Amino acid sequence: MDFLDIAGKTVLVFGVANKKSVAFSVGEVLSEAKVHVIYSVQSAERKESVSKILPGADIFVCDVEREYEIRKLAEDISKKYPKIHGIVHSIAFANYEEGLKPFHETKKKDFLQSIDISCYSLIAIANAFKDLLDVKASVVTISISTTKMAAEPYGFMAPVKAALDSTRCFLAKSFSSFSQIRFNSVNAGLLKTSASAGIPGYLDYYLFSEQLTLRKKALTTKEVANTVAFLLSERSSGINAQGIVVDCGMSVNYFDKDIIKKATRF
Repeated sequence: MDFLDIAGKTVLVFGVANKKSVAFSVGEVLSEAKVHVIYSVQSAERKESVSKILPGADIFVCDVEREYEIRKLAEDISKKYPKIHGIVHSIAFANYEEGLKPFHETKKKDFLQSIDISCYSLIAIANAFKDLLDVKASVVTISISTTKMAAEPYGFMAPVKAALDSTRCFLAKSFSSFSQIRFNSVNAGLLKTSASAGIPGYLDYYLFSEQLTLRKKALTTKEVANTVAFLLSERSSGINAQGIVVDCGMSVNYFDKDIIKKATRF
């Protein structure tokens, strides 16, 4: 028997950009479990490129900065699928075009755009799809392992993810008044993705975090995807409004003796 018991269910995945995307790994894991996966991407151009790496997949287009497109997406999907059993929100954006700046110089327009795309979109999606979601559906978003560590390159994205973590809780409470739909997040450690490559100075932080993991090997998108699949299944039915930290033990290993030796060797 398949432990997750999610074969035959329909899950909508937001955020595939390329094969390095967390959303792509999620789709792979779900497909292996015989889940019917449908995708939503940002633009027609993105749909064309994603179609090449996901041949035959059912791919819709939705720019989450436009609420009417989210509502239209729900309408279009409802014409083909009577029920959705899960949604994966793997969407984040921060404008780093001007390079690395001190946090206090964050521009209002950049911060609000990031909040809109990375956080508010989850609220808008949940609201638009509430009638299409199965009464026991599961919604999973992708966050970060901690929003309390002030890493300069990540900048204003950390407060945005903190807002996302809070949003997850409030959505779970709100939806509990009329359903058993769950909202959880996978709070991942540093990952090697195309999106992260756009963060100034990220590579050094990624390599450092790899040494801080207990196994001395970086977290993979496949491991994040495995956790997402678990949260989408009813095997996790007792988990709601939670953030599951997946960081290979990095958060308990800041005083690793080998790292300390390297840092204090003058």
